Amino acid sequence: MNLILQTILKRLALGVVTLFFVSLVIFSAIQFLPGDFGEAVLGQAATEETVAAFRRELGLDQPAWQRYLDWVGAVATGDFGTSFSGRASSGVDRSRPVMEMIAPRLENTLFLASITAMVAVPLALFLGITAALWRNSIYDRVVNAMTLTSISFPEFFVAYILILFSALWWGLPTLANITDGMPFWEKVHKSLLPSLTLTLVIVAHMMRMTRAAIINLLASPYIEMARLKGQSRIRVILRHALPNAWAPIATVIAFNLAYLVVGVVVVEVVFVYPGVGQLMVDAVASRDIPVVQGCALIFAATYILLNLTADIIGIVTNPRLLHPK
Repeated sequence: MNLILQTILKRLALGVVTLFFVSLVIFSAIQFLPGDFGEAVLGQAATEETVAAFRRELGLDQPAWQRYLDWVGAVATGDFGTSFSGRASSGVDRSRPVMEMIAPRLENTLFLASITAMVAVPLALFLGITAALWRNSIYDRVVNAMTLTSISFPEFFVAYILILFSALWWGLPTLANITDGMPFWEKVHKSLLPSLTLTLVIVAHMMRMTRAAIINLLASPYIEMARLKGQSRIRVILRHALPNAWAPIATVIAFNLAYLVVGVVVVEVVFVYPGVGQLMVDAVASRDIPVVQGCALIFAATYILLNLTADIIGIVTNPRLLHPK
């Protein structure tokens, strides 16, 4: 079997094992959530017998290990369970499948991540390459200072600053309340502030890694030989340094793309963006356990998949990684 294909299959198997252990962590962590769904729905006036019967109906009276096995077995078949939020003590069940609730929210999150990535990735590569090209210049120092400043601020602080500026001068919508059926450009317009917030956060990481990877390669002997042949600095970087720097650059890009899907919870809550992060926060507040587990597992699977993609890209672009010293 081809060595690259064999390595990819090993990484995929490792990803499946990692996802299994992550599911254990997710299920265990949710057990520590404060409060009880039965008591939250039925109210403090409900008797213990009523609460116990309601918990029995939801399956919450079973041992934790049995509930975990039932959940994992159902997820393996594509069934993430049924939301608790539509259930009521009257016996009328208006609950919805978890995937039916997550699917449109996941589409919104991916939409926000996509328009952010289309701006952030090219901008980060441009800033990183030009900063390495004019290393130690005023331009390089200004770019580094700006990126360090953006890294220092947490997402919610950047979001509130942008909301303040928008309310005073820009006139952009401060609430990203997009809906199904909304025209594409209207969605883009309403998503500008959360997208700008995420761009400011992730550009710094990708730019600094791109700059560091290229500068590290500029000291290599083959780069010196290219310079001695009289090639221009731009040609040396684009033709010789950049192709060999793709492995670390692709890794940090994949990490940040994973953050765009997994780490948007705070940004979605601040801008009331109807994504998976907002859904997960609402589910935690209402003790909707199946929805919390489904959102957390999708976040984990996305992060693991993008990390595996980064490993595969690194191996394909730099086969020397197949033969570690």
